[in-house]
Order: sequence, then structure tokens, then C-alpha cells
Amino acid sequence: MALLTSVDPYRPDEVVVERPDATPREIERAAASAARAGRAWRHTTGPERARALHAAAAALDARRDEFTALLVREVGKPVGEAAGEVRRSVDLLHYHATTAVLADGEHLPGGEPGALTYTVRRPLGAVALVTPWNFPLAIPLWKAAPALAVGNAVLLKPSTAALATATALVELLGEHVPDGTVALVAGEGDVVRALLPHVDAVSFTGSTAVGRIVVRAAAELGIPCQAEMGGSNPSVVLADADLDAAARSIAGAAMAFAGQKCTATSRIIVERAVLGGLRERLVAAVEQLGVGDPASPGTAVGPVISDAARSGALAALARSGGRVHTGGAALDDGFLLAPTLVEVDAGDALLADEVFAPVAAVVSAPDADAAFDLASATPYGLAASVYTRDLDAALRFTEQVDTGMVRVNSPTTGADYWAPFGGTKASSYGPHEQGAAAREFYTRPLTVTLGGGFRQR
Repeated sequence: MALLTSVDPYRPDEVVVERPDATPREIERAAASAARAGRAWRHTTGPERARALHAAAAALDARRDEFTALLVREVGKPVGEAAGEVRRSVDLLHYHATTAVLADGEHLPGGEPGALTYTVRRPLGAVALVTPWNFPLAIPLWKAAPALAVGNAVLLKPSTAALATATALVELLGEHVPDGTVALVAGEGDVVRALLPHVDAVSFTGSTAVGRIVVRAAAELGIPCQAEMGGSNPSVVLADADLDAAARSIAGAAMAFAGQKCTATSRIIVERAVLGGLRERLVAAVEQLGVGDPASPGTAVGPVISDAARSGALAALARSGGRVHTGGAALDDGFLLAPTLVEVDAGDALLADEVFAPVAAVVSAPDADAAFDLASATPYGLAASVYTRDLDAALRFTEQVDTGMVRVNSPTTGADYWAPFGGTKASSYGPHEQGAAAREFYTRPLTVTLGGGFRQR
């Protein structure tokens, strides 16, 4: 039996938690327990489920300092962002609690006199949630909260780099729902393969390579699947943009939390006329970001998650033919990497990579339309932003860019939990997450037709 270990990426000698890999028998038992619990949970009323999720939100809010410190220590998230993730997670629970009492169907015309046709949405049963380490509280909750709100049981398979946070979250949720309704399944990729035959759906967030494996496995089993995968997100800066504001916004979107967000800006596409002015401002904005201990309030850029992640980022830089304007080197404490801006030509390898580190490539385009074409010249399509004072140009960008989310004069990072979240191409598969889209994924429609001929009383 393998031993799973989570370490502090700023102090790698410090172990946060250890626990054994789940065995096939343990996976079967957890799935069977979830199936039983799910059958009971689905028959509770919407108001009962709403009260449970509101109570879980209150419990998380009461322990916000504890969870904030855990995020800082386990994944190296800067304390300001960690506190924000906890606040967002509380809001997610409250939001999805309210969806438990929404209308769950519609009335349709009958096909004959006296007939009644209507639809209702039913929970799927037990769902597997495969989640990453970078948002170890918010991403499990933006999957688990809507799944629970409509009556499903959930089996959470977190990243092994975020085991302590996942364990604490499952324990907290378990205090407010029946036993077995929420369970933790710890392990690596083999655990996912062993789990999928025992569930009724799977929601995945992680790398494109692993996501495609999960999608194929779900298709073979005939179960619903949603997968949010990689990104290579562009920020386009047009010649009329406020360069000072754009530089500050993009620097944070590219480098905060060491660039370890699926929506982080990794490609900065600039109209050639303002390349020099933006370059100067970007370098200054990046160099002003606090780098170091994630527990320090002044830190914006902490460590990457592992030594392998840092080595991979340095290897990507070595493959690039670009010019490094700032950063580009490993730092001494933990797994720190200096925030890095690289100016490249179109076609450079760095424009195609998802580096998932504080690294961004700057590339110029002769005009707005060429910049918009470059923005879509990637296998990914998650988020994109454009900086301009021209509303017509902004709207043209929304029409031309091949992506799932567009932000105008604001960073690629960030998402509203009440709005659909997801991308195109290699970034996403299946329905989007969050908002009403989440409720649709975790239920199936049932159409009921009542014909005439009932006995009159």
C-alpha cells in the first residue's frame, strides 16, 4: 500500500499530512456506502438540503482562519488569496443551498384533451469529483455543493498535494449530511480508474492529458462526464488601451499565486505600436510584486507546488528562443521561481506550452485583427481578455476569439460562481460548471405524461 504525502512547498522538509492510498476494496466500500446514502439523501426535501448546506457554510465561516492557514501551508497560496478562497467557498455553499429550493421542471402542453405532461430533474446518484491542488477548497465545493443540493452523494478524489485540506473539508461537510453522503477517496490515477465503474457521473478538473483519460473511461462506461482542463490564456493589449492599468492587471493575472491558475494569463499579445511602452510598464509591475513566504501579507508570488513543477517551468524557458526581460531563475527558499517575462516571436514554443508557473510570454502583432488571430492560435480555449477604450473593438474580439470566457479591461483570472465556467477545444469537455449549468449536470430530466381517464371523485 502506497503512502501519500503532502508537503509545504515553501518549506519542503515539513510534511503536512500522510495517509495510505485507498485500496480497491476500500473504494468499493466507499462507493457502495455513497450509493446507499444517496438513495436516502435524494428523498429529503429541498428545504432540508438547503438547511444542511447553509449550516455547512456557517461552520466553514467559523473556521475561516484555520482553513486559510491550511491553504497557505499545504499549497503555498499567499495568505490574502487563501483568505479570499475561503470567503468564496462560504459563498458557494450559501448560493447552492438556495438552488435546492428552485423549481426543478416545467409544465408542457398535453398531447390530448385532459392529458398533462411535465418534466422533473432527478439526481444522478453517486458522483465522483476529481479535483486539483491549486484551489483545494473552492473547486471541490463548486462541484460538491450543487451535487449535494440536488440530492446526490459525492466521492471526492483530491490531488495528493492537497490531502489535508480535502480531509478537513470532507469532515466538515460530513457533520451536516447523512453518513456516507460525502466521502474521501485518496490516491493517484489508479484510484480514479478503480472508482469510475462504481459511480453515476464524474466531474474532473486538472491537466488535459489526465482529463482525456478520464473522458475516455467515462465514455466507455456510459456515464456523464465534465472535464475542465488546461489553458493558455491570452491578454490582448490594443494601441488605445490604458497601458498603466493594463500592465498592473496583467502582471497580477500572470504571476499571482505563482501563475498556478487555469485562468492565469500566459500569453500577452500587444499591438506593435505600443509594445515598448507596455513592455516597460509590465516589467516594472512584475518586479514590484512581493515574492517569498506565502504567510507574509505582502507576498503575491509564493512557491510553485513542487520541485518537478519548477524544473518543468525552467525547461520550458530553455526551449524558448525568447529574450527574458525579468526573472527566469530559481530562488533559494522552497520551490520559488522568480516571476518571469519573456519576449518571443510568433511560433515560439513558449506560446504553445501550459507552463503553470509565474511565466508569461510577450508577443507583438501588427494590428488588432492580427492580435485577435494570435489569441486563438492555441489548442486551448478557456479565458481571454482584451484591453482597449474602443467598444467596437472589444465586441469584435468577443466575436472572433475562440474561448469560453472573455473579460474586457479586466484580468483573465477570476470567475463568478453564479455564471457558467468552462472553455472550448482542449480546455473543456462536456457541460460547463457553476451557476445554473452545474445544476443541470448533476441531474437528469424525467418527462412524465398523465393521460386522461382518471376516476372522478
